[in-house]
Amino acid sequence: MKNSSMFTADRRTHLKIVVMSLLCASMVAVIGVAARVTDASSGGIMEATVIKAGAPLTAATEMHSVR
Repeated sequence: MKNSSMFTADRRTHLKIVVMSLLCASMVAVIGVAARVTDASSGGIMEATVIKAGAPLTAATEMHSVR
C-alpha cells in the first residue's frame, strides 16, 4: 500500500504514528514536571513584593471638531 497519505496508510503506519505521538507527549510531560524554578540564595523560599495602589486618577482628552 501507499503510506504517503493518512487515508491510504496501512495499520502498521498508523501504529507507528500513535506510538511516536505518545512518546513525544510523555517526554514533554516529564520535562515539564522535572522543570523547577529555584533560587539558591533564598533557600527555595519565594516571597512576593506587595505594591499598594495610590489615589485614583481620571484621564481625559478634549475632543476638537475637525473642519
